[in-house]
Amino acid sequence: MNDMTLEDLNAFNIEWLRSWTAKDIARIAAMYAEDCSYKDGANTMGLSGRTMLVAYIEKLFPAVPDWIYTPDEIWPVEGGFCARWFLDMGGKKLRGFELVLLRGREIVANEVYTHEL
Repeated sequence: MNDMTLEDLNAFNIEWLRSWTAKDIARIAAMYAEDCSYKDGANTMGLSGRTMLVAYIEKLFPAVPDWIYTPDEIWPVEGGFCARWFLDMGGKKLRGFELVLLRGREIVANEVYTHEL
C-alpha cells in the first residue's frame, strides 16, 4: 500500500508526464524502481528493471517526433493509481491509460494502454 494522498499522486503524475514530454531519460529513470516492470504496446511481454527500460527509451526517443503529454484524470488504486492522458505525437493523437504501482515514490509496475483519437 502506498501512503500518497490524491494530491501527491496527481503531482507525481504531472511531473512524470512532464519528464516523458521532455524526453528527460535521467529524470524518468529516477522515477522507476531498480526492479520495476514496464509494459506497453511495443513491449507486451514486458521489460524487467530500470536498466531495460532506460535502454528502450534511449532507442525510442531519437526515433520519434516531439511528444506532448497532457494529463487528464487519475484514480487512486491500492498501491498506486490509474491515469488517463492525451498525447500529441506531432499530428497523431492518442489517448492513454496507465496502471502505476508505487513503492514509496518509485514506480514498481507500469502498464500502458493507448488508442488513436
